[in-house]
Amino acid sequence: MKRPDPFIALSFGMGLLILAFIILPLLEMIFQPSAAMLIETVQDRDVLRAIWLSVYTAGLASLISFIAGTPLAYLLARREFRGKKFIESVIDLPIMIPHPVIGIAILSMAGRDHWLGQYLQAAGIRIMGSLTGIVVVLTFVGLPFYINTVKNGFEDIPPRLEKISRSLGANMTSTFLRVTFPMAWRSMVVGAIMCMARAISEFGAVVIVAYHPMVAPVMIYERFTAYGLKYSQPVAVWLIFVCLLLFLLLRLLSPSKHQTA
Repeated sequence: MKRPDPFIALSFGMGLLILAFIILPLLEMIFQPSAAMLIETVQDRDVLRAIWLSVYTAGLASLISFIAGTPLAYLLARREFRGKKFIESVIDLPIMIPHPVIGIAILSMAGRDHWLGQYLQAAGIRIMGSLTGIVVVLTFVGLPFYINTVKNGFEDIPPRLEKISRSLGANMTSTFLRVTFPMAWRSMVVGAIMCMARAISEFGAVVIVAYHPMVAPVMIYERFTAYGLKYSQPVAVWLIFVCLLLFLLLRLLSPSKHQTA
């Protein structure tokens, strides 16, 4: 009988350890609240409002990322130019910067002492303590995930297909809409999912920019600090369920690889 390779055994062992490390705390949190407590929580209008606000603002952030980020992702995927690595590094900065710093930076620009803040106030746009501020923060933290995912999707499309379209007389816009976009839309959906996932989970920057209106992560924090685990866990469980349902629906809408071939 052939003995198992030690490296394979180590790989499986480490894999099981990592899965347990991720799954066990989540299972403990999901099954600890009683069914009665979960039902009572989901009937709370404040909880429903907070969860809906998280999904709604994350969806807006994903939409903004799609509109603003798709052209840049295409440029980075198709062009080589001086400063490209610097631009890619700047795009990744929101992933690495501590998120309370992001909230402080956004408020610094939106304050009365900054020219942009003065312009926004003159235009009647309020960032601190507003829905607009939440969307700005969520777009800031989610945009890198969208751009990087879509950039990789564009890179997987053979450039010769676009060149053939151009040689037949189509301009760049027509080529993008008729050739590139139909082949890359799956990566755009995946990028939107990743952007929403990151946006829904954001807390550090949101709590600085807009404690109210209260999104779900801020409500979970508030209930934990005020009442402890007993009252914060049910809200967290429902947020997990909603996110799982949302992401499952989005992934079901994404075609499989053999459908895009």
